[in-house]
Amino acid sequence: MVPHLTTALTGPLLELERRFLAASPQIEHWLRGQWLEHTPPFYSSVDLRNSGFKLAPVDTNLFPGGFNNLNPAFLPLCVQAAMSAIEKFCPDARSLLLIPENHTRNQFYLQNVAQIAAILKQTGLNVRIGTLLPEIDKPTTIDLANGQQLLLEPLIRTPYRLGLDGFDPCAILLNNDLSAGIPPILQGLNEQVVLPPVHAGWAVRRKSNHFAAYDQVANDFAKAIGIDPWRINPAFSVCRSINFHERQGEECLAANVAAVLDLVKEKYREYDIDETPYVVVKADAGTYGMGVMTVRDADEVIALNRKQRNKMSVVKEGLEVSEVLIQEGVHSFETVKDAVAEPVIYMIDRYVVGGFYRVHTGRGKDENLNAPGMHFEPLAFETGCNLPDYRCGNPDSAPNRFYAYGVVGRLACLAAAIELERTAPETDED
Repeated sequence: MVPHLTTALTGPLLELERRFLAASPQIEHWLRGQWLEHTPPFYSSVDLRNSGFKLAPVDTNLFPGGFNNLNPAFLPLCVQAAMSAIEKFCPDARSLLLIPENHTRNQFYLQNVAQIAAILKQTGLNVRIGTLLPEIDKPTTIDLANGQQLLLEPLIRTPYRLGLDGFDPCAILLNNDLSAGIPPILQGLNEQVVLPPVHAGWAVRRKSNHFAAYDQVANDFAKAIGIDPWRINPAFSVCRSINFHERQGEECLAANVAAVLDLVKEKYREYDIDETPYVVVKADAGTYGMGVMTVRDADEVIALNRKQRNKMSVVKEGLEVSEVLIQEGVHSFETVKDAVAEPVIYMIDRYVVGGFYRVHTGRGKDENLNAPGMHFEPLAFETGCNLPDYRCGNPDSAPNRFYAYGVVGRLACLAAAIELERTAPETDED
């Protein structure tokens, strides 16, 4: 499947992709140098938006939940990347405990868990799945819609270790974003490697920290290859002390929306872009597309009705929204079967292992696609995102478009690595 762009084939994005292709040896060398200094998260996924004049990440997930949507042909690549990650974090690992979300009724998510377990087993690990659900007090088999089965087991905690009955794992892999907080059972695990670290969960993590790190990465990268960093970087601001129910912080929100819109308008004038600038206001902590709204004028955030305020005030696990990110909106000019689409890039360690399109038939090019009614194109990219085709010389060809996706996805992964370093809790050694 090749993305269909509604923009002209001679548009600025092709110039950006052409620049990536011409500079690919330089890009790969630059990235290798960065990975010598920073350790990538175990896995990640990046939502990209491709506007025809800009290609930028708008969200980075450190507990990706869509491995079931990747092209099955990329399984060997996933296994190789997982081997690299495991050797980095726990070279002697023989067994691994996988802890998923509590979505025992979400068949698509459970198929993702089964796929993660299958990848890890192919690396030679003994993999078992433990659940945080208190109602599961004995091994419980769940039948999946695709004919597979998952065995969920209750967790057993000792003073410094976590495992299952008769299973003491070397490492623990979280596929649970800890939106409800860090449970006591995951705290103080001094003798086991926990991946990602618990401070990567939404109980601690903030999107503004991630995009502050991405700001640095984008600027350094853009300087290295000679492009305007705005072409790969969404402008953003942040507001603290927000209470949508009490209408607290509206002035801060309106002022920041206006400031980001003014910056974007100036860039649109610079590049002669004939589109309406917009921003996306989203909860600074949280996922699943909750607590998100599109704003085209600062006055809109002053005039929110009760339904809109209720929608913005709470995210996953009932977490109250008190901080919001105001992010430059990036139009999505890609379509799949005439529906607006955005690419999602998946990485294990520092390696791109595939991707897919999030598609929404009921949303516009300037709206959030991570919403009820979305679907995924199941076979995803036909080619990997790390092998440009220099012979064809066409930046619009699938391998070359996907190479550009892979470059920006890896930049977001690098930003996540820096973000986790900056936000790591202090230890006695520090």
